[in-house]
Amino acid sequence: MKAGEGGSTMRSCVIGGGGFIGQWLVRELLAAGRDVLVLGRRAERPAGLPDAVAYGSVAQENVNWLDKLAGVDEVIDLAYATVPQTSYADPVFDILANLPPTVGLLEAARQLQLRKLVVVSSGGTVYGHADTLPLVETSTTNPVSPYGITKLTQEKYGLMFQRLHGIPVSIVRPANAYGVGQKPFTGQGFIATAMGAILQQQEVTVFGESGTVRDYIHVADVARGIVAVLESGGVGEIYNVGSGIGRNNREVLSAIEPIAARHRLSVKVRFAEARQFDVSANILDSTKLMRCSGWEPKENFDAGLAAMWAAIASDMGRQR
Repeated sequence: MKAGEGGSTMRSCVIGGGGFIGQWLVRELLAAGRDVLVLGRRAERPAGLPDAVAYGSVAQENVNWLDKLAGVDEVIDLAYATVPQTSYADPVFDILANLPPTVGLLEAARQLQLRKLVVVSSGGTVYGHADTLPLVETSTTNPVSPYGITKLTQEKYGLMFQRLHGIPVSIVRPANAYGVGQKPFTGQGFIATAMGAILQQQEVTVFGESGTVRDYIHVADVARGIVAVLESGGVGEIYNVGSGIGRNNREVLSAIEPIAARHRLSVKVRFAEARQFDVSANILDSTKLMRCSGWEPKENFDAGLAAMWAAIASDMGRQR
């Protein structure tokens, strides 16, 4: 059990803990013996949060972070109001919805006695087009989407507050998470959307001959990676959390195909021209986190796909 000051149980706050990665992270923190507070934009408590978790809303524009975070020992900031696709549609909203809350949180942290503040960024977007693969934390960051630019800006603010004010900030850059709980057709998550399309017997669109290459990592491994940074990561440091394996869209569909076949469903693919704004390949090197914490990805890709398929099929009423 992780303890706070005076031997009391560590109290962790997950901002955005009602989301896909957040709910997995919450369960990981509870398993580690922490008390957990989730803060989210919804007024009502998100479905799926364990009963042991406290919930508070930060739906209002001017959040009183000092009040919301009273008694908290550590904070993980996962909250984000946009995805890459929506950031292109409205880049101004992407900035206004995401940066002010982050900077407000960092300002408030100057008056809090936090053990650690982990800012969850995006290993899938902050690097942009890669000169060499896999990507390490010191690789060039040149994001090509508004989402990636804003994520990188969050990082810069976090590290600036760490240098100037001593706030114990660490940065996490996860690769492309997948797993149970990810929803199809949200503009983020090729695997979930492909499964949703197959279940509806729609075509799956692949842009280019084989699509893009991505580092798909199970969400359970991402959650454990965030906890590893929380417990062992250095202040002012950045950590990739990825599998180190690149798979293109066609390879992913080939892995899904036998699962679909068991349910008498076929994979229909529509090929479209490659999109100029897509980064062709993104694979992360997570050696830095492995060395400081002993973390490593453990989940099997095919087993993760099978569980994810079952969950999406059940949600869509297509379980056979």
